[in-house]
Amino acid sequence: MTLYIPSDDDWHNETTMRPYPWHGYEAGITPVRMIQYNNTTAPPPCEFHHDVPAVVFSSGYIGNSYHEMSEIIIPLFLTTKHFQSRVVFIIEDYQPSFIAKYSTILTRLSAHELMNPAANATVHCFPASIVGLKYHGILALNPRDIPGGYGMPEFRHFMFETFGLRIEHVSQIARPRLLLLSRKRTRRFLNEDEIINMIKDVGFQVIVLINSCNVLLGVHGAGLTNGVFLPRGAVIIQVEPLNLEYFSKVIFEDNARAMGMQYLRYKIEDYESSLLKVFGRNSSVITDTSSVYRHHGILASRDVFYDQQNVKLNLARFRETVVKALSIVTDSTTQT
Repeated sequence: MTLYIPSDDDWHNETTMRPYPWHGYEAGITPVRMIQYNNTTAPPPCEFHHDVPAVVFSSGYIGNSYHEMSEIIIPLFLTTKHFQSRVVFIIEDYQPSFIAKYSTILTRLSAHELMNPAANATVHCFPASIVGLKYHGILALNPRDIPGGYGMPEFRHFMFETFGLRIEHVSQIARPRLLLLSRKRTRRFLNEDEIINMIKDVGFQVIVLINSCNVLLGVHGAGLTNGVFLPRGAVIIQVEPLNLEYFSKVIFEDNARAMGMQYLRYKIEDYESSLLKVFGRNSSVITDTSSVYRHHGILASRDVFYDQQNVKLNLARFRETVVKALSIVTDSTTQT
């Protein structure tokens, strides 16, 4: 894709950029060629004229709801919400599965047909363009840097309106309900059935519908991104595996607090990690978790703590967190 930009300067300038906000993944993003032109170097003649701006971005690395929400949907919201859908989205690395998954959001932010430059060889003229999306950090919105001062509560409200979610507050839920995120591969609950029985014994109904629950529970992972669909007054419980405390905080704890959610952390002990059995109690993987990163790099650290680790919770110890969550949502319902 080539973008021609008029310039008052006498010189011709050409550059490229990859329209994806997370710089660590730029290598796989299709670049956009941008040419500044003056009166002596006219661009190709227009075939289609538009009266609204274009926003060019990449659908990037899809298939993971956390990355999709943090690096595309939230940046798209903060970049374009103030245009009130008067923009045209031009999507590099166009993936039909991504478009299908987020079509409700995309059509809410833009009232115009989406464009796939790889399948469109025509020349379009726009009064203005934005190449790339603003990015404020992991699952983050900074109201001071957004026209209209939107923050995470406003983004959450936007999502509720977009999907027609009717439960705004936990007081609308008749009895305490908890949604447990069941992972199938890594970072699984090894004693999931026992955990569910304990949760029911505390007083929760365990369910599968996100907007009709008081509490969202999961091991650190992409599924916790669904906290954006929780009603006000709800609680997010994040189980933190070994050596994932930092990422648990900066990704999901900070996001939960920014949305005004109640947040509870459950940091596992080493005996609750499957890594203890794999590597042994005296291994540096257990006694000095950061040593894996220091000596072997980030990929090795990820392979061990993200991809090889599961958890078997101490039910008596974890019960205290579940009881606290029940107390929070019960008090919230009573006070509203």
